[in-house]
Amino acid sequence: MDDIDKIDALFQRGLQAYQDKDYFSAHDHWEELWSDYYLEDRLFIQALIQMAVSFVHLENGNLKGAKSLMDKSLKKLKEYGGIQRGIRTDFLIKKLEAIREQYNLIDTSGNFNWDMIPALI
Repeated sequence: MDDIDKIDALFQRGLQAYQDKDYFSAHDHWEELWSDYYLEDRLFIQALIQMAVSFVHLENGNLKGAKSLMDKSLKKLKEYGGIQRGIRTDFLIKKLEAIREQYNLIDTSGNFNWDMIPALI
């Protein structure tokens, strides 16, 4: 398997884990991709990592950590437009901004509406 195949496989594994709501594993695959390869869109990959870790923090009851990582993710995502790695960034940003608003309205992570988590399309 050459580097291009490895890069694609890691990205797809992260995507599948995310779609399976296994945010920790998604973060793990994307982190390996981000750290092992100096990609042109490494900030986009880092934004996905931070988004996934935001949800991990939320699962663990760390609302402050979830908010912080979501802010960092959104800042990086806004550097990208259109479609990036098959993901509509404009759609994702709007969904994540709504989640950030939800984070600010709740007092504990137990009150979060998990149905808000966007599919990566």
